[in-house]
Amino acid sequence: MTGIVPERARAEDGRKWVAGNYSFSDELGGFMITGISGKGTRDDPVVIQEELQSASPVTLVIRAQGIVPSYAFGDDSGFGFTYFRIVTLNNSGLAWVEFEFELQEIKGQPSLFGDGLSFDQRRMDAESIHSDAFQQYSRDFEPYDRLRFLEGKVDPLKSAAFSFLVTDFTPRAQFYIVQDPHIPSS
Repeated sequence: MTGIVPERARAEDGRKWVAGNYSFSDELGGFMITGISGKGTRDDPVVIQEELQSASPVTLVIRAQGIVPSYAFGDDSGFGFTYFRIVTLNNSGLAWVEFEFELQEIKGQPSLFGDGLSFDQRRMDAESIHSDAFQQYSRDFEPYDRLRFLEGKVDPLKSAAFSFLVTDFTPRAQFYIVQDPHIPSS
């Protein structure tokens, strides 16, 4: 089952959202996937449409569909190199002034250099990183792998799109992307 799934799909319902070589789940709560499409290539990224219902961090669960090779290389390999575009509706009732993504190979633990998982850490120009709502970004490596979008704003009931490449030189069957909208300090 590939492409946009018309019903709300949660892992406990026995349905899953599939695009490219991965399935995606909002099973840990706090947000809702509303659509998905794409193969994960540069020309056809995995596009995840979602709605965040709070300004608290949420975790997207990503699972490989099929056998993951021990080593995958190349932008179109399917495993190990996945282009993402995440379109997020702010239904939190609060404006977001930053938005952060963090990769985790093990839930709740920072991604380390040895796990091979990163926001394309091998390239410093990072031409694949972009947002329509934020003008700048910063990346943190080791012991975390974080991508923070800055200098922008997403008002309630507005959407923001984020594009980036996730590379994993030692692909695993499951990993996580923690999404953390930041609200203004009082």
